[in-house]
Amino acid sequence: MMPGTTVWTTLAAARRAHPDRVAVVEGDYRVTYADLGAQADRLASFFIRRGVAPGDRVSALMVNSHAYLTTYFGAAGAGAVVNPLNHRLSTADLAFIVADAGARWLVADVGFADRVAALVAALADTPAAPGSPLEGVVWVGGDPGPVHGLEAAELARVLAPTEPDAPIAYTSRQPDDLAHLYYTSGTTGRPKGVMLTHENVCVHARGAIEELDLCVEDTWGHIAPMFHLADAWATFAITWVGGRHVMVPRYDAPTVLDAVARHRVTVTNLIPTMCNDLVSHPDAASSDVTSLRLLMSGGAPIAPALVKRLVDTFGCDYVQTYGMTETSPYLTMSLVAPHLRALPPEAQLVYKAKTGRPFQTVQLRVVDNHGQPVAPDGQEVGEIQVRGRSVTPGYWNRPDATAAAFTDDGFLRTGDLAVVDAEGYVDIVDRLQDMIITGGENVYSTEVEHVLYDHEAVLEAAVIGVVDDRWGEAVVAAVVPRPGAKVDDADLISHCKARLATFKAPKRVVFFESLPRTGTGKIRKQSLREQLTRTDRGAPA
Repeated sequence: MMPGTTVWTTLAAARRAHPDRVAVVEGDYRVTYADLGAQADRLASFFIRRGVAPGDRVSALMVNSHAYLTTYFGAAGAGAVVNPLNHRLSTADLAFIVADAGARWLVADVGFADRVAALVAALADTPAAPGSPLEGVVWVGGDPGPVHGLEAAELARVLAPTEPDAPIAYTSRQPDDLAHLYYTSGTTGRPKGVMLTHENVCVHARGAIEELDLCVEDTWGHIAPMFHLADAWATFAITWVGGRHVMVPRYDAPTVLDAVARHRVTVTNLIPTMCNDLVSHPDAASSDVTSLRLLMSGGAPIAPALVKRLVDTFGCDYVQTYGMTETSPYLTMSLVAPHLRALPPEAQLVYKAKTGRPFQTVQLRVVDNHGQPVAPDGQEVGEIQVRGRSVTPGYWNRPDATAAAFTDDGFLRTGDLAVVDAEGYVDIVDRLQDMIITGGENVYSTEVEHVLYDHEAVLEAAVIGVVDDRWGEAVVAAVVPRPGAKVDDADLISHCKARLATFKAPKRVVFFESLPRTGTGKIRKQSLREQLTRTDRGAPA
């Protein structure tokens, strides 16, 4: 990576090398790299004229779109820090984040106008900052007008060519300056702002380009939300190589299958719940997805049975990814090492279904409670810890949380428990807080979930520990059956006991129509734990 590389310079590189190549496809709309660069110039100039200074924050409340891509780059041109907002969060959480970040401007879809009005009203009562830090809103897709006296502008007008375009007074940034401020989901308390520098983002993008052989011929499907790093990292990696971005505003299986077929998507990254939904759709097997060369999955562990279904159905390569917001995000990829590629396909699938080998931008270790590396035997469990140039410098205005997150020698504590095999592949067995201790024995929920997914009647499963007078914690499975499937708790418990040690099998199975999820689509185990604990105590679920 060239010295001084920033988010802005990745677009500049594509703009120089591929000016006439289509950069973005959104429905019938097309934008070349020359035009994308000019639009980013205009948005940067707009912010600079409004007094946005280097290091100021600009929040974004949007679905996947050309506008989101332009905001990531236009804000960078002004030297601003982009603060992506999860539009699935409550108004109270959004107001807390905007106040905590001290965002001066908000770029928002006009479809969220009511949310924005409620957010601005809530800012007055948010403890993080007195009153609203916001000065204005740039609206995408229309102009509903000012909100509570804030200045308002319409993005289409901001990006429209002027005669002549004023040259951008680009604000030069250094690699160690902040580029992005992503907030955690807040499942264990108030959201924390994860700081990512231009170096973090760009080192990660270059690593992904090399690991995944991304090139100018690739077309990326923005299907997972762009407010989340499961997808956002590709904004910079795909741009850097001059690839094409295809926007899917909201996920649903038929829309995704159509977008892949119509726009010849070659690579994308989904979360496991999306993978499960997509491969289970009646049109999956008959859809033209022959353009796909690589399907990735990240954000949560995935069952080996689901990996096999994906490979069999879509006929493309598969890579499991693991990472964190704090690490830009990737820490591992289940790419099959060169010396293992001579193995039969079924044997290679074993490695593809693992969490993966360390990503090239990080130093990764799995250590026991004494800080010593675990044996590479696929049995001894330890915590994953990492350090490297793609790892966050810490949490926004949270020095205590930052200090607690790192070891004395600079490794980030991930809180994820894993084993390591003889080939150096890592396999996550649980989150530290989700490990179940039943009758004095450790049970890792991922292992039990994988066995449940092997049952033909199971569509989704989550395994948790619920307080139990006899066992300390009882293993309980929350299961969504496949449509039309006939199954009961005895069937599934028997299925698990035939494949696991008896103490690992669920003591109880509870059936659901759907499982609670975080704003990014992960199964919210804490909600399940609270719900099932209330049920055990006789309260309604």
